[in-house]
Amino acid sequence: MRNLSARIITTTAASLMVFTVPASQAQSSAYPNKPIRIIVAYAAGQGTDVATRLLGEQISKELGQPVVVENKAGAGGILGTELAAQAAGDGYTLTMGTNATHALNEFLYAKMPYDPVKDFEPIAMVGTFPMVLAVGTATPYRTVGDVLEAVKRKPGSADIAMPSTSARLVVEFLKERSGVPLFGIPYKGSGSAMTDVLGGQLSLTIDTPLALRPHLASGKLRALGVTSGTVSSLVPGVKPVAEQGHPGFEFVAWNALYAPKGTPAEITRMLNATVNKVLAKPELRQRLLDLGFDPAGGSAAYLGVFARKERERWAPIIKSAGIRAD
Repeated sequence: MRNLSARIITTTAASLMVFTVPASQAQSSAYPNKPIRIIVAYAAGQGTDVATRLLGEQISKELGQPVVVENKAGAGGILGTELAAQAAGDGYTLTMGTNATHALNEFLYAKMPYDPVKDFEPIAMVGTFPMVLAVGTATPYRTVGDVLEAVKRKPGSADIAMPSTSARLVVEFLKERSGVPLFGIPYKGSGSAMTDVLGGQLSLTIDTPLALRPHLASGKLRALGVTSGTVSSLVPGVKPVAEQGHPGFEFVAWNALYAPKGTPAEITRMLNATVNKVLAKPELRQRLLDLGFDPAGGSAAYLGVFARKERERWAPIIKSAGIRAD
């Protein structure tokens, strides 16, 4: 009888182990079984929002569950990203991070309510885009070197419209590399900056390929250089700044998918595989290119290393220039 009782206890314990130990794995293997939310920390209609919605449509088709995009704009992307950081790490809340939310903001703001490394699991890089240096066609400048030489001869002769923090970082980086006293004037957005450059009040602007595209196509602006390390398909035929006497000069803005910390590895692996699969689709790639994004992809580990290097690279430039966003 004692042997029988022992066998029953042993069998029962084994059964409990089978059903209790792998519970989290069972939950993960059933993923997803309800809608997935992607928080976008920017306003609806902006490039990051539209790209996220395109990606979400494709992820939904692959995983068989609705993907809902939720906009939580404010404080340079901090509000929405904080909300994502506080969400459960179960794979049902994700966020579309950017170079601002996951690399730059911690150096631009005095207080940060989230940690871009400790509070998130990287999933995959989604897209990148360079900034473009462009001038009004009435100016004599044909290359980045022309602008630098003009400013050397006469400081203030080619002031630069800066409609974003990214544009300001490009100016500071170019000042550091060239030793030329460039002067940038901050704007709240592309619209007002473009008005002044097109009107001849300023010679130069630094903006995204999407914002500049119609003005370059109409011949009202002329692109002098792109900040990617190599030629970008988003601005065909325009030489990188790196190839105009400044080797190693590179700045790209980026979007990447993240999950809250603690999201099971099997879920992040599934999401990474899904993102890479949909980014390989020609129709989605073309739509992202039309939006001004170079489709990316790659492993979660690559994204983690890339973002870390971005923080290491831009932190000293932001600090030395005294750039603050608050």
